Amino acid sequence: MSIPNHILEQLNSQADLISIIGKHTTLKRAGSEYKGCCPFHGEKSPSFYVNPQKNIYHCFGCSVGGNAISFLRDYENLTFIEAVNELSKQTGIEVPKEEQQNVSYQRRAPKPIAPPPVHNVPSPTVEHNKVDQDGTNKDNHQNNRQDTYQDNHQNNVSQSDQNYIEQPSYDDNRGYDDNQGYENFPPLEAYDSASYSMDSYSSEPYSPNHSDDSGYPPAWLTDTDTSAGMQDAHGIDQINDKDGNLYELLEQIQQFYQHNLTTHPHAKHYFLSRGLTEDIFETFGLGYAPFGWQHLEHQFPQDIEGLKALGLVRQSESGRDYDLLRDRVIFPIRDNQGRTIGFGGRALDDEVKPKYINSSDSPVFHKQHVLYGYYESRQQRADSWLVVEGYMDVIALYQAGIYGAIASMGTAINESQISRLLTLNPTLTLSFDGDSAGQKAAWRTLEVALPVLADDKELRFLTLPNNHDPDTFIKSQGSDAMREQIANAMPLSQYIFAYLSERYDMSLAEGKAKLMSQVRSLTTALPKGSSFRYLLNNDVYQKLGGRRSQNVEAKDALLDFDGDMTISQQLQLCFLFQPRALIDDPIESIWQQSGINGLHLPAHIKQKASPDTLRPLAWEDLQDAALLDIVSTIKRCLNYLPKDVNAAAHFILSNVKPATQDMLSRNWGGFYKALTARNILGIDGLIEELVSQLLERNMKKKIQELIQNPDHIKLAIVRKQTQLLNDWLRAQQAEQSAQMVTVQS
Repeated sequence: MSIPNHILEQLNSQADLISIIGKHTTLKRAGSEYKGCCPFHGEKSPSFYVNPQKNIYHCFGCSVGGNAISFLRDYENLTFIEAVNELSKQTGIEVPKEEQQNVSYQRRAPKPIAPPPVHNVPSPTVEHNKVDQDGTNKDNHQNNRQDTYQDNHQNNVSQSDQNYIEQPSYDDNRGYDDNQGYENFPPLEAYDSASYSMDSYSSEPYSPNHSDDSGYPPAWLTDTDTSAGMQDAHGIDQINDKDGNLYELLEQIQQFYQHNLTTHPHAKHYFLSRGLTEDIFETFGLGYAPFGWQHLEHQFPQDIEGLKALGLVRQSESGRDYDLLRDRVIFPIRDNQGRTIGFGGRALDDEVKPKYINSSDSPVFHKQHVLYGYYESRQQRADSWLVVEGYMDVIALYQAGIYGAIASMGTAINESQISRLLTLNPTLTLSFDGDSAGQKAAWRTLEVALPVLADDKELRFLTLPNNHDPDTFIKSQGSDAMREQIANAMPLSQYIFAYLSERYDMSLAEGKAKLMSQVRSLTTALPKGSSFRYLLNNDVYQKLGGRRSQNVEAKDALLDFDGDMTISQQLQLCFLFQPRALIDDPIESIWQQSGINGLHLPAHIKQKASPDTLRPLAWEDLQDAALLDIVSTIKRCLNYLPKDVNAAAHFILSNVKPATQDMLSRNWGGFYKALTARNILGIDGLIEELVSQLLERNMKKKIQELIQNPDHIKLAIVRKQTQLLNDWLRAQQAEQSAQMVTVQS
């Protein structure tokens, strides 16, 4: 199967090369690149570099290098077709079954245009503010063209070849003079009624040799003198034989639009009135598409096929061609390599609908794979990323020195794009308008992002005050205030609760239940094994006032299936249910929270006390062999435990001593069913309470031993520690009681 080169270029440029290679070696940021130990040869010092801007890799040790396709072939041993299909799945770029699309097109010699028919009508003149009978102001914006366009190269064609086919004359306002009118064209009223100043246009009639009327691009576009544009019949044949390239054509169109911005003051004034500088015009290649239904065809007469392939020239139902973008300021759209691949056009009048038009998908432009502003931000080595809604937001932030703002192409940002941005920075901020439409868009983006939101990634949400968007906020408050807003963007967990709590009645148990149900449904989309899933569910549950209730439920579950178990046995089962509670040692945590680790002692006691007396308690000090066995086994196996709770418990049981295993195996099934039946999300509070009880009992026992075998220094220290622990426990109970009162009220 032959795959077009432009498809391969798109696959390589859009592939998440950092993630692909990161599966096989650890990559760390090094300036604008990433480096790590080469996966192709063993090395201790990293000499392998990945450039995410160019999407290539190179090892300075073994000289291996290439792109995404070559890595999949050389390292993962995929065939070429397998590598292409894998990247197609990752990027969403479809690989054609047959070679139907190509960046090449056939250039055509321009058709000769007939001399103007004789009309007994006066030469066109400019009419300002013409008023019809009902008093309505009609600014007809005539361009003062002659009734026909003259081909500026016709003098080079021999007289014998000038058997022109009679063609209807064309005028911007009157249409074709063939008595058929514009009935099948898009309506002109939306453009003719626009209230623009006539000062923007010349009052002189257009000359037949005017560059805008010429059948060829002007000299400034082709970088040749005027005579170079004149071609004889032999030259035309050569053009006809030469294939055009869509990328090259797009670059010429971009230059044409950009040049028009300098010659149409009203369009330039629009950008200046929005606060943009001329340096920004150049950076983003901003331009203007002039009036006229066929200005692109007049400028690029040999490239009609290419213009149609790009969707910039379309055909009406009657078969006439017309330009997609007319009287609009232009935003060139670039790919990751900086090549122009499409255009966005904005109406100068807010009343014109649609306000924005993007060029349609083409062999080189696929909206769902492009982010506006990405290339410019990468040029500035942006290290943080902000998703915004509009082109002007991107440009305003860039001009303010806030790099990394990007916008999607009129469609919602997709999963692969979010994944790519999170690879560049683990924190991604989304800025959407505060209105209903903006918040719905933010929520849709949240749902799209969840499957790629690993535990080390973070999503934040920014809603600017007073219905501002980034563009208007920067004008009003300045760039420093905008940076502060971005820094204080709302974390995902807070945004979910805030968004849903506005949609359910939080004064009713039913409303809380619906909110909790939606949160649980949302978190199922998180990656498999995500700890954020549990933490988010638990966080929302606590905000709904459920923490104390869960502790009570967990205690009831313990009592329901066996009320004769000791505190130690209950704690062992709790550790089986939630082994990750031992990641941060509960004893050390309580020691710190109660203030025992910072115990202040009189100088004479401190001098005489042994170091062993002042150290925190350890699990060994509890003198409970079964508990010590389960704790040490879990700590040893933490990194190897399955994600499923029941599977993890059986893994632990298979590694403890037979005596411990016997007791726990008898009770585990009932305990697990009791907790899951009550839909217990977490038992952190119960574990903390059980550990506190064990510590309290141990310290009381130690005090009794020291009284029987007097050691006044140790006794004073243990009594002080016990007092701090009891004070902390009473404070915890008071806080929980207050929370219960708040929930009940």
